[in-house]
Amino acid sequence: MNTPTDSPDVYDVVVIGAGIVGSAIARELSGYQLSVALLEARDDVGDGTSKANTAILHTGFDAKPGTLESTMVSRGYQLLSDYASRTGIPVEHTGAILVAWDDEQLDALPGLKEKAEANGYQHCEIVDSAAVYAAVPELGPGALGGLTVPDESIICTWTVNLALATDAVNRGTTLLTGHRVERIETDADGTTLHTAAGPVRTRWVVNAAGLGADVLDGLFGFSRFTVTPRRGELIVYDKLARPLVDKIVLPVPTSRGKGVLVSPTIYGNVMLGPTSEDLTDRTATGTSETGFDFLLEKGRALMPRLLEEEVTATYAGLRAAIDHGDYLIEADPAQHYLLVGGIRSTGLTAGIAIAEYARDQLVSAGLELTPAERLPDPPRMPNLGEAFERPYQQAEKIAADPAYGRIVCFCERVTEGELRDACHSVIPPAALEGLRRRTRVMNGRCQAFFCGAEVKSVFERESQESNR
Repeated sequence: MNTPTDSPDVYDVVVIGAGIVGSAIARELSGYQLSVALLEARDDVGDGTSKANTAILHTGFDAKPGTLESTMVSRGYQLLSDYASRTGIPVEHTGAILVAWDDEQLDALPGLKEKAEANGYQHCEIVDSAAVYAAVPELGPGALGGLTVPDESIICTWTVNLALATDAVNRGTTLLTGHRVERIETDADGTTLHTAAGPVRTRWVVNAAGLGADVLDGLFGFSRFTVTPRRGELIVYDKLARPLVDKIVLPVPTSRGKGVLVSPTIYGNVMLGPTSEDLTDRTATGTSETGFDFLLEKGRALMPRLLEEEVTATYAGLRAAIDHGDYLIEADPAQHYLLVGGIRSTGLTAGIAIAEYARDQLVSAGLELTPAERLPDPPRMPNLGEAFERPYQQAEKIAADPAYGRIVCFCERVTEGELRDACHSVIPPAALEGLRRRTRVMNGRCQAFFCGAEVKSVFERESQESNR
């Protein structure tokens, strides 16, 4: 997306990184009388870490008490729950259960319950083996007990990111995709960000660059942390597997790590994963044979019947792990610069709360804020959740516009009308991958084998019309 002709010569604030956290910060700051730009190195929003996580809306029950992360996740859970209800982001309140498979894990349950209570979450209960199997009958043999977390939920991470970015743009944020920051220059009046698409001038910079946050931090003269890309591989099973599990089945964290979960997804599938592998390559989002072998071994013990079901897809995401025990959100008033780094997968839940916190840090560092006189209503997002009514099921919608009755992707029941709407939306997809995240198209068991050509044709036609 190119710079609009009416963009200012100098922005008040530039937020770097259009993932969930960066989009939330841009949205928050656009609620004030500021000129805000949201820079993204890639061609679309939400195309980095934010697109590939376990998509769980966390209560924060297991965060380390007293940390910034704990505070942000707890606050973010309430904020995102409310925002989802106002924007149509699909959420299913499935609840979760941590399952103990050995004595070490069983002995850890009381401490986890105490940790949850220290974090302000009072609803966990320790249950015995019989209660575990009553809740999840298809679990493999050997479960000794469990801890219930009734308010854990599943959510559509793609829609969260797109809603926040769309809201920011509607509030006046300028979205600049394809603007990878290559070097910076600072002077008494502000900062010039030299990007792949040309220079961008700003008075304040917010670094929410995820996997690249440490590199960008280095351009401002710091060496306070290092990002290690941590690959998480997952296996997604067909919708026919969904009756096997109706809640999130979590591992009990031990000295050996957090382990592998089994969870329903908002799209009607079942997910197994993730792995956890530290890498050096920040682009290594490919899956691996060793990763799948590990997941299948774990899945065989967790839920043997799941492995009898068809696999719909496999994917891997990179998380921005850092050598720091908490979120790293620090302002440098002298350079008018704010770092928002080390935001792990909990950033999905915590994003809106992080945006509030970032705003307050900027104010403390000297940014003056005046609330905007009027703000548009939050956007109403298309529903991608399988548990809720979608266009192909709505007779009145189809009668008013037959395009909603013409199914293009039969695996996921995505209609021509939905593809058209996505291509003409506030932030249209830059490529077919972006169209998939906006509609679920090509996301089913055939993985675009049957619908790919027609989807591409509709995308190219509608994109051309949108650009006229």
